[in-house]
Amino acid sequence: MGKYFQADGTDTFRLFSFTHWATLFVLFLIIVCIYIFRNTLRKARINLTARLVLAVMMVGSEISLHIWLWSINEWTIQNSLPLHLSSISILLSAVLVVTKSYRLFEFTYFAGVGSALQAMITPDISAYTFPHFRYIHFFISHGGIVVVNLFIVFVEKYRPTLTSLWKAFLYLNIYTVFIFFLNYFLKGNYMYISEKPVNPSLLDYLGPWPYYILPLELITLVTFFILYLPFWFLHRNKSKNL
Repeated sequence: MGKYFQADGTDTFRLFSFTHWATLFVLFLIIVCIYIFRNTLRKARINLTARLVLAVMMVGSEISLHIWLWSINEWTIQNSLPLHLSSISILLSAVLVVTKSYRLFEFTYFAGVGSALQAMITPDISAYTFPHFRYIHFFISHGGIVVVNLFIVFVEKYRPTLTSLWKAFLYLNIYTVFIFFLNYFLKGNYMYISEKPVNPSLLDYLGPWPYYILPLELITLVTFFILYLPFWFLHRNKSKNL
């Protein structure tokens, strides 16, 4: 089992390989199942159990990452604090699924789901593939953000609004400014706003630092609008039926 937890991966991750597509397909099936069994998942005891399981999974995945980084002597204050948008979204999604806070949902649905989907399409895990711990952790944690928020949408019937979109965009930018200055003092690169990630990503097509930050803002906003689109159509259809 040691080789699945070692610092060096057992094989190199290949973008859009069979393993990558299979992982994304499993996530898709989980989401479909949540939608199909949404009425069952609304029953009080089942609902509470499901929400607690999701919360424990999210918090556990984040804790396990820090334990692993510490065990291989790669935990550093410059790179390992839970300050990346994915880490923040993981923890906030865990709180969301327990408390069912609509204010948290407004942020995690747009910022969390948007960043998680992009991360899973172009994962920053070039040295690791299935069944290494880092690969499994990456997709459980990022996939968990999507699962939790769609659980809240399908089961709890939460609906984001256009105001929610702009609030999420504002909060994300305020957090980004905070992280920018924190990166300067820590010599870190949280949220990849001080330099691009090593692995291939969307940022490679947006120009050098710091110029890629402005188009990234536009892409973020477009992503938020895409995530809002299903609810816009839903609201529009309801208005027509009145």
